Amino acid sequence: MTSLSVTTAQAYCTALTKKSGSNFYYSFLFLPRKRRAAMYTIYAFCKEIDNAVDEPPAGSNPQEELRRWRTELEAAYRGTPTFPVTISLANHVRQLSIPQAYFDELIKGVEMDLSIYCYRVASVVGLICLHIFGPTSARAQDYAVDLGMAFQLTNILRDIGTDAAQGRIYLPQEDLKKFGCTDQAILQREESAELRKVLHSETARAHEYYAKAQAAFEALPAHDRRALTVSEIMRAIYFRILKKIEEPGHQIFGPRARLSTSHRLAVAAGVWLRSRIS
Repeated sequence: MTSLSVTTAQAYCTALTKKSGSNFYYSFLFLPRKRRAAMYTIYAFCKEIDNAVDEPPAGSNPQEELRRWRTELEAAYRGTPTFPVTISLANHVRQLSIPQAYFDELIKGVEMDLSIYCYRVASVVGLICLHIFGPTSARAQDYAVDLGMAFQLTNILRDIGTDAAQGRIYLPQEDLKKFGCTDQAILQREESAELRKVLHSETARAHEYYAKAQAAFEALPAHDRRALTVSEIMRAIYFRILKKIEEPGHQIFGPRARLSTSHRLAVAAGVWLRSRIS
């Protein structure tokens, strides 16, 4: 390991997460300090892997960037990382026993971004989070997988316009063909009846995953439901974003659907309070 301390590496991950302004950040605030630090590091790892493809350094090769991250991931699990994120990650995966295979799948999923159509790996991050949150029931994995898919679908629907501006489409190709929506129309940011049909179909699919996640959550014992309070905060926030996408006046290529900071904090506090009362 380099001379960079775990404390300094953790500070880097924390700062990166805070700077992102992600919806996830507001749920992390409700975790105990050590578990919150682990989530900051997981988020930072995901963010940097994603940026290697979506926002690669000038003159870099995204495939080569991902190879570097694969090498660093191997080093983290051997105890010899050199990047700030992987130095911090090595500390947390050792303490929390997070399988390396989850991170391998995450990198494979991001690698799919190198083609125009894809479904990015959605649920593996949820499985990683289970090691941080601490539920013990096997059914919690069903919850994590379904909720991960619901989040990914919500993100895809929210970001149709911003992704198109970067020449990217993450809507399923088979659904675009089904409703007669062309990639050219999306990349030219043209709203159409066909694209609205795709949007309606994908929001319905997202609702199905949210419902499946809720059913799995309700089947868990009370101590596991309490352990998953943070993921329930994320579910509440993202579900509200999905509802905003469904509003009649929502413009697919307009501003991204979002909640204000005060709204996100209010939602998070409400979920946290209910988890303590129930």
